[in-house]
Amino acid sequence: MPAAAFPAAAGVWWTSDEVPITEVQRAAEELEQLGYGSLWFGEAMGKEALTQAGALLAATRNLRVGTGIANIHARDAIAAESGSRTLSALHPGRFLLGLGVSHAPLVQHRSGNYRKPLATMREYLSRMDQVPETVEPGAARPPRLLAALGPKMLELSRDSADGAHTYLVTPEHTARAREVLGPDKLLVVEQGVVLTTDEQTALHRAHTHLDMYTGLPNYRNNWLRLGFHEDDLVRGGSERLARALVAWGKPEDIAARVREQLDAGADHVVVQALGDERSTDPLPALRELAPALTSGR
Repeated sequence: MPAAAFPAAAGVWWTSDEVPITEVQRAAEELEQLGYGSLWFGEAMGKEALTQAGALLAATRNLRVGTGIANIHARDAIAAESGSRTLSALHPGRFLLGLGVSHAPLVQHRSGNYRKPLATMREYLSRMDQVPETVEPGAARPPRLLAALGPKMLELSRDSADGAHTYLVTPEHTARAREVLGPDKLLVVEQGVVLTTDEQTALHRAHTHLDMYTGLPNYRNNWLRLGFHEDDLVRGGSERLARALVAWGKPEDIAARVREQLDAGADHVVVQALGDERSTDPLPALRELAPALTSGR
């Protein structure tokens, strides 16, 4: 899928592990009707990624669905390749396979072995490439995007995949990622947002969102590379970190951050609407944001 073919409208990032899948399907239908271009979700300890993608693709007609990301420790490379090709065969041009090495605590929870993530991903992609086309004859392989923050994983995204999916990054990081990827690879960027003009509410939601991530080395190392300091990486993040990673304000303020990410080199931006708790329903905010985010670039 060339970058030029990607929808101009912003997409949505929403992990709905605690929501029944039939309700998530109805939400996906509504997001499509609102004009959002895509729907992405993670895979940690909840719903299985390819099954959920199939359910959301089946419930919609044009919405692109992406795994952001499918944990490579959750299934072997053959299952990932054959499953994603089947989704591509059923829903041509609408599925994107985001893959990631995840994080040590989550992999260990699955009784996996988190070591040498770059080499592990390289070997995984190589095994995927060995799956014969007869798995789904005539079906195009869906685009593969790698969860990439550091330069080496971005280089692997360029050399062995179709691009990268970044998470919790600033426009500065997006510009660096584009420089590494070059002009022809896809770059899908997640952007946390809070629809409020109340600064204290926005900061509370941003710190709540960052609480888990500030304990994970992959994110911490990336923020240090971007010029943040150890005292910015307290649990929940400093105010400086929160302001840099999470956009808030009126719909036009949030649209301005999306445009900033696009101007920095993103092909597509997926917004994650943050509430007071991780389980807060994002749909009310996404409904209000839709006119500002789905009218094109």
